[in-house]
Amino acid sequence: MKNIQRLIKTCFFVISFVFIGCKPSTKIKGGVVSAMPYASEVGVKILKAGGNAYDAMVATNFALAVVYPVAGNITGGGFFVYRNADGSSGTLDYREQAPEKAFKDLYLDEVGNVIPKKSTVGGLAVGVPGTVAGTIEIHKKLGTLPLSMLIQPAIDLAENGYAVTEKQVSSLNGYREVFIEVNGPDTFYAKDFKAGDIIKNPALAKVLREIATNGIEGFNSGWVAEAVVSGVQRSGGILTQKDLVNYKPKWRDPLTFFYKDLKVISMGLPSSGGICLNQMMKMIEPYNIKDMGHNTQKSIQLMVEAEKRSYADRSEFLGDPDFVQVPLNILLDSVYIKKKMSGFDWTKATPSSEIKPGDSYYFESDETTHFSILDDHGNAVSVTTTLNGAYGSKVFIDEIGVFMNNEMDDFSSKPGVPNMFGLIGNLANAIEPKKRMLSSMTPTIVEKKGELYLILGSPGGSTIITSVFQTILNVYEHNFPIQKSVNASRFHHQWLPDSITFEPNKFDPRLLQNLKNIGYNAEEKKSKIIGKVDAILVNDGIITLGADYRGDDTAVAY
Repeated sequence: MKNIQRLIKTCFFVISFVFIGCKPSTKIKGGVVSAMPYASEVGVKILKAGGNAYDAMVATNFALAVVYPVAGNITGGGFFVYRNADGSSGTLDYREQAPEKAFKDLYLDEVGNVIPKKSTVGGLAVGVPGTVAGTIEIHKKLGTLPLSMLIQPAIDLAENGYAVTEKQVSSLNGYREVFIEVNGPDTFYAKDFKAGDIIKNPALAKVLREIATNGIEGFNSGWVAEAVVSGVQRSGGILTQKDLVNYKPKWRDPLTFFYKDLKVISMGLPSSGGICLNQMMKMIEPYNIKDMGHNTQKSIQLMVEAEKRSYADRSEFLGDPDFVQVPLNILLDSVYIKKKMSGFDWTKATPSSEIKPGDSYYFESDETTHFSILDDHGNAVSVTTTLNGAYGSKVFIDEIGVFMNNEMDDFSSKPGVPNMFGLIGNLANAIEPKKRMLSSMTPTIVEKKGELYLILGSPGGSTIITSVFQTILNVYEHNFPIQKSVNASRFHHQWLPDSITFEPNKFDPRLLQNLKNIGYNAEEKKSKIIGKVDAILVNDGIITLGADYRGDDTAVAY
């Protein structure tokens, strides 16, 4: 099984490379790029069966819940960006929200200090999940095939099992002690795994059957809901069945803007992704970044200064638009954005201490997941979904075979106090009942001269936005093929802490030293992955797929 899996994945990448490097002998119609070969294969199976991109989204999403437990889920949340073949577009917000019993100082002790791990591990970290409600809403509005048909491949994977990869084994075994600490020695993932082991999850298969038969009621009512609520409350949480029943996904207008002859269609609030992407791309637009070259000192310096300024605004102003008034008309104003860059100096770094929000950290972990889909009609889908941290709150409910999210950590537990990722928040993202926590997920679709051009997104917590930012520039400004674009070495700056994180051993030491010489704190973190971009490029009628080498990500074309 292990060898077969490796062979299949190799074939997928061969397919991708064939279409990147030369004119394909057989023109492909579309495809799916996701975190796991099984999930990508399921999505393409649905496309081949006559389903559209939205049907494939449903099937791929449920398959990831089975084969990618670190981030794939039915108990988390996400964002969905779509573009129909006729050019119309939209987004669905199925981000988690705070339970009704949540309150502003939920994670503070009696003297007002943040209690370690309360918002990250255990039942109190769990937000109201939105994945099932969102996925079913997408199917109702845009799908064509029966829901049961779309969920059946995931049921089969859960019942028959899938082979775990070496990367999955490293992750599962690395968290084994925490799983046992939170859930007890007999929990489902308490064993030591080896690459190629077959994992079957009959409990999850039973839940998926319930959803396939009864839709959202199969998740938010009856025995499944009782198991979710009791499992969370056993671990100290405040989630109730009323929270599950009352949760509703929300259709929202996309965050759209232009960069040269590109139209970028991204996610608006409560995602900060589209807003930050807009700001950063407009900040660099007046400069000729193409002539600067890819990942040169000048291009890195320019992008870093744009990143710092945008993330500063994010920290102060952004939150759930249903609860806070966000000054978008100012933040996205061209004069304001130009003013933000007025202090930029090629000869020296601008210290973060001199960049104030309004002058002119609450993020997902690395273990979010993204997938991109294109069907033969020209419908495009970009989806990012998460449990927040790897395996979420680490609360595993054995009765239903799932991990619960720890999305509550994406709120600001206390203004000015960093969260688990070292990022600082403010009152705009404070905890309130039924409020949605701010996110950095950035599912994005790009048009070029009015035609579909690029579908992309990434996991990576605070690095999601910068990963998408850099990948778009790799394709458009530097004319990289799609696989080279998603594989290219990346860097990241998020305002605070005031340092540039570089992927290790990917950048010339002389370049790093030159940046240090003009005042930048250039840091290479061992084993640091910045993003895992999955993308589809449509250029001059040729479709190519790019699956990031940093994970088990796989592109499947048809």
